[in-house]
Amino acid sequence: MSQREDQDEPQGFVAEDSPNASATRGGSAAEVFLAFLKLGLVSFGGPVAHLGYFRTELVERRAWLDDRSYADLVALCQFLPGPASSQVGIALGLGRAGWLGAICAWVGFTLPSAMALILFALAVDRWSALSRSGVVHGLELAAVAIVAQAVWGMAKVLCPDRFRAGIAIVAALLVLAIPSAIGQVGAIVAGAMAGRWAVNLPRLPLARHRHYPVSRATGAALLLLFLGLLILLPVLASASRSPALAVIASFYQSGALVFGGGHVVLPLLQASVVPGGLVPIDVFLAGYGAAQAVPGPLFTFAAFLGAAMTGTLGGPAGGLTLLAAIFLPAFLVVAGTLPFWELLRRHDGVQRAMAGVNAAVVGILGAALYDPIWTNAVHSRVDFGVALCAFGLLVFGRQSPVRVVALAALAGWLLG
Repeated sequence: MSQREDQDEPQGFVAEDSPNASATRGGSAAEVFLAFLKLGLVSFGGPVAHLGYFRTELVERRAWLDDRSYADLVALCQFLPGPASSQVGIALGLGRAGWLGAICAWVGFTLPSAMALILFALAVDRWSALSRSGVVHGLELAAVAIVAQAVWGMAKVLCPDRFRAGIAIVAALLVLAIPSAIGQVGAIVAGAMAGRWAVNLPRLPLARHRHYPVSRATGAALLLLFLGLLILLPVLASASRSPALAVIASFYQSGALVFGGGHVVLPLLQASVVPGGLVPIDVFLAGYGAAQAVPGPLFTFAAFLGAAMTGTLGGPAGGLTLLAAIFLPAFLVVAGTLPFWELLRRHDGVQRAMAGVNAAVVGILGAALYDPIWTNAVHSRVDFGVALCAFGLLVFGRQSPVRVVALAALAGWLLG
């Protein structure tokens, strides 16, 4: 490679013909789909567990890339808004089989849980008594325990000092005072500003990266499209007065503004569908509990809500439409950021702002734990006891969410 060619190579990225590059390209889209369909059928346990499944199957067994490249990709997707495990899968498919591979990776990983939740939504709609049954109430109590576990775990990691704990508390108070999407977005913006100016973090070392088939020009165009849709969809929905477009815009916004894990999507989606009566709160919480019992990404909860919705959307078509709407930002932002990752990760201001955002989302999720989850699920001492036992099994008993959800549903049925 000439000196001039070396200067033109994107800083921090390894060229495809470099001896340090991972041999991940050259596969077929069908190969990618089948690999991720297998993962979508067995990946229980949440995003951290998903990343472990990915490493075992795609790094160790199939050797699509090496450990160093995989670790760097995971770091990128944890830095970005959106569902981290799904974004890792999208990027792996992109590196293996191009753009069609990215789509096949997402479809394979997402389809099993999305279909299961759509079927559950149709069952709740057909048998209305199901939404008022003890089983569904048990799912609501399981949701209390699961979100409490998420707040517990995220607070320990994302609020390690007094200042970031303070950001979380202020964010929770802001969301409780303004119980809408405006309050949640305001808390995220305030957290970013506070982190940018007051959080101190060590400077990250320089790292080298494998090549992905995305140029900087394409990446910039994708990021502009990501931001453009975030701004224009609500404007178009307001101008057209289309209820369907308004819901699609809300779900796109939810997918674009989620930091810190899939559980944080809960308050954003609740503000989008419950106050307007599109999905009753008991059905909403039952679906969220059921989402813990299926493999794959938690964002497939959007498919349940679309299928359970009343009005313009609803049924399988509504479920698939909102599923696409909530995942579209993940596609755009991960592919758009890949060419600029080294520049972003080493920018001190970006790192500090993200630390503030992560602290704020702990507060947002903590507020959601109280309202609507606790206020709509816990009505008696018995309910509190079931939720407390489920929390203990998750946090101290180290039981899988699938087992805890099943036990909570059984307890709800026996006590209902």
